[in-house]
Amino acid sequence: MSGTPVLSVPLQAAAPRRVTWMRSPFTLPLHALRIAARCALPLIIWFAVGRTVRWGLLLLAATLSHGSWYQARLVVVLFLFTLVVMTSLATTVGMLYAVRGALMETRARQGGESVLSVFDRTALVFSGLYMTWGLTAEDARDFASIDLLRRPDGFLVDAMTGQDTGVMGGLINLDVKISAITAVVAYGVKYLFGRRHEAGNGRFSGIMATFGEFAFAFYGLNAMGTLLGARSDWLAGRAVVAGGEKLATQAQEAVPGWETFWGWMGDVWPHVIDGLALPLAWLTVGILVYGAYADDTGTVIKGTPLEAAAARLNETHSLTRRALSRLTAGWTERWMPLMNSLRLTVRGGAPLFGLFALCYTALHVGGDFLGRAGLYLTTTDKPYFWLVTRVPVSFVEDLVVTTLGICLIAATFDLAATRHRRRVSAGT
Repeated sequence: MSGTPVLSVPLQAAAPRRVTWMRSPFTLPLHALRIAARCALPLIIWFAVGRTVRWGLLLLAATLSHGSWYQARLVVVLFLFTLVVMTSLATTVGMLYAVRGALMETRARQGGESVLSVFDRTALVFSGLYMTWGLTAEDARDFASIDLLRRPDGFLVDAMTGQDTGVMGGLINLDVKISAITAVVAYGVKYLFGRRHEAGNGRFSGIMATFGEFAFAFYGLNAMGTLLGARSDWLAGRAVVAGGEKLATQAQEAVPGWETFWGWMGDVWPHVIDGLALPLAWLTVGILVYGAYADDTGTVIKGTPLEAAAARLNETHSLTRRALSRLTAGWTERWMPLMNSLRLTVRGGAPLFGLFALCYTALHVGGDFLGRAGLYLTTTDKPYFWLVTRVPVSFVEDLVVTTLGICLIAATFDLAATRHRRRVSAGT
């Protein structure tokens, strides 16, 4: 065939190959299940050890919350409760760390960190999210449940004798003066180690600063709760409060649909928090652990027209910047990390976060049905037998929901970061 003419076709640069499998709506749940299957054993070990330590600390705190030297005991109880919350944080970080080897993004990076280094690096910001979104409420409920199960007749004794037995009150009965003193000490620990952590000094300065943060919050809440309770009647009679209540009543009467709107908002808002804000908060934790996170305003507005304006503000209006920072501190601590996580997730595909929130909600709804099914299958005619079956059923339910939830967070981060990295490498 040597005489046959050969058609010359001009060579063109090969277009970057599109990864179609990452566009499927089933990619996220399948990737999460793939991670769960690969890392099932370390996830179960982390969860089991963390829950065992947490349960032991709660039982010890509930036991110490009754007896002589009551106020001294409550100081130790709040100290132990701080360790309980730290254990919850460490368990979550450990489970997220355990699946790093199964992620495409972490395999594409160079180097790695130990789990203690990750926890020290992430604990302080993690604690802000944990406290801001009320995730300590579950720890407080578990403490109250264990204390009540140790002495179920506590409410009857209180009602019949009029005496406070202290059942379920170990976290709120500390004297206001002792609370204030211990809160000051905790703030000193938080400030000292926080400064060391900001300067990059100390191997575990972040963990100690987080411990001081929680301790300051718990001891301070006792003092503030007592003071606010003692002054509630005084506060209700002040002109500002009374005027605000009067203004709200007038608006309710004058604006059509005012009461209907706020009633509807009160019904819908908890679902928005549970279905959107909390999944995004946990996704923030995952991004934080995997090292692709920054919680400052600059990260959120980077690459947008606001970046130049912020640069000019930093250069010329330092006083205004400091005042604005103080006025919006609560807002930035609550929403800024979530906005950053949403921005990083949207970079990997706008529908990804919606699918993540849907899977997160479906997982927790399915966990509720799993718990109900377990209690139904273990129900017998023996009285109080549910006290024996409730703990293992709850443990299995939490194990399934927590493990799959961790894998879902890791899979969402993995897909978003991998898509973004491939787009950057392709120049798009």
